[in-house]
Amino acid sequence: MPEIQTAVIGVGHLGKFHAQKFFQLQNSALTAVADKDYGKAQEIAAATSCTAVADYRELLGQVDAVSIAVPTDLHFEIAQDFLCHKSHVLVEKPMTASLEQADTLIALAREHGRVLQVGHLERFNPAIVALEEQLGEARFIECHRLSPYKIRGTEVNVVLDLMIHDIDIILEIVDSEVDRIDAKGTPVLSDDIDIANARITFKNGCVANVTASRVSTTTDRKMRIFQNDAYLSVDFQNHELAVYRKGEQEMYPGVPNIDVQKIRCEENDALLAEIENFLGCIANGASPKVSGLDGKRALQTAILISEQLT
Repeated sequence: MPEIQTAVIGVGHLGKFHAQKFFQLQNSALTAVADKDYGKAQEIAAATSCTAVADYRELLGQVDAVSIAVPTDLHFEIAQDFLCHKSHVLVEKPMTASLEQADTLIALAREHGRVLQVGHLERFNPAIVALEEQLGEARFIECHRLSPYKIRGTEVNVVLDLMIHDIDIILEIVDSEVDRIDAKGTPVLSDDIDIANARITFKNGCVANVTASRVSTTTDRKMRIFQNDAYLSVDFQNHELAVYRKGEQEMYPGVPNIDVQKIRCEENDALLAEIENFLGCIANGASPKVSGLDGKRALQTAILISEQLT
């Protein structure tokens, strides 16, 4: 597979890991990293044997593909500039600050025949990959995504920061349109919403109850899916999947017993898998696992939830 000339825009906490992955992959030739903190860009560039720039615009038209890991309010401008210069784009979630911006990026990617992928990393979690093989028709979904407070990510509310991970997965699982949303939330440590709960009712009758907090004392990332024939429990943090199904034996007369299967998924590097998917789609002309349309779909639901919290 020929090398793809790549660059990373924004090399803060997450962007530096993007740079490391692009540097280590054989089909990627990491050309440059860009960050307005030029000292930080130089530090990462030295570690990954590439060029450092302070202004990403120096790279327009110079690379085949970019990964954008800057604050959300900068996603649109940077992604638009690179798509207009015919670079493929991997942009962190949430993909943009508005649906209109998302539509523009999707249209530009289509116009120029470029890959537009959105960084919903949990899609590459091995527990979710294992879940795909067990799924039937979901009837009820319960999600908890809790974490201690961190300054990083607080430029958006907790729905766009954390809950959007679960929203993306739920929308992928439930093949139905959203019918109704009821949501509550409150600020705690920041000026924006730090803890929120949303009840999403779909037109096919499935209901998802989703809670996200960035002011918890512990980290917990779990999803429980109830089907007519099974209960599936996903532990994102520990990469575990538990499957509970009705068995052939009886625990009481007329009541089936429950067979339990616990699957400990092999450890993987989800970010590496995400970037491999991005580069593979560029090379093969395939659609990414999380497309621009997927990113917009998750953003739209997150915005609808957020509007009820203000």
